[in-house]
Amino acid sequence: MTQGDKNPLYFILRSKRDVSRLQILAEITEHQPAVRQQEIADKLGVTPQAISEYIRELVEEGMVSANRRGNYEVTRSGIEWVLANAEALESYARHIRRDIIQKVSIWTAIAAEDLKAGDEVGMYMHDGFLYAEKKLMSATGSVVADAKKDEDVGIAHLTGIIEHHEGIVHVCKVPRIQYGGSRKVRREGLLEVIEKACIVAAVGLEAYIALKAAGRNPDMFFGAREGVIEAAFHGIDCAIIIVDEEFTDFLKRLETLKLAYVIHDIIEP
Repeated sequence: MTQGDKNPLYFILRSKRDVSRLQILAEITEHQPAVRQQEIADKLGVTPQAISEYIRELVEEGMVSANRRGNYEVTRSGIEWVLANAEALESYARHIRRDIIQKVSIWTAIAAEDLKAGDEVGMYMHDGFLYAEKKLMSATGSVVADAKKDEDVGIAHLTGIIEHHEGIVHVCKVPRIQYGGSRKVRREGLLEVIEKACIVAAVGLEAYIALKAAGRNPDMFFGAREGVIEAAFHGIDCAIIIVDEEFTDFLKRLETLKLAYVIHDIIEP
């Protein structure tokens, strides 16, 4: 990376100041509005005076709002700044786990056939799971201990690239109850979308009821956004039925993570 790189990862990892700002914003978000500067100072290992100065700067920049009673809240621009940097760190951590640590760690896979310790095997992804079999492929490793078909098996000395394609996320917006909720959803259109997906998720009760009315129980409800993202990274096509107020932020997250998605209109005119 160069100094002119726009990637927020460059700044967040090279600037102790921005790391501190990220931590302070996260702490304020978790404990707002009653934020104790001494507790933040203790966690970050700095003085309360330093925390006070950081918060003053964040208020001036519009990322934190303050009232006369000394309470603080993170503004929308502050949340967006935290998300942008947190996602950069998340992508970097994923790179470390997938591209670096794999060279020295033992991977867990599903045995596609009976395997013996020392067997050289090929590695591949299927339905979101990692498999090992004796047929050599673009990624290879060696079996750590005997395993029978369909058992978990340890694989060491992994080399090469595991052939992998990320899944597509099919996104459907559902209006909030004050604008019609699940009653405004075209059932036929919803059914067409969920037929394209292996995993179906709902965000918001309106979305949950729309799926139930179509005769489909969602595979995910609590933690559905992160679950869909993780499944897509593992090559699984997903459908997420999501209330309108969460819709835009979820699309931004998909774009930040560079996951492919398709928007489907299932709302009655």
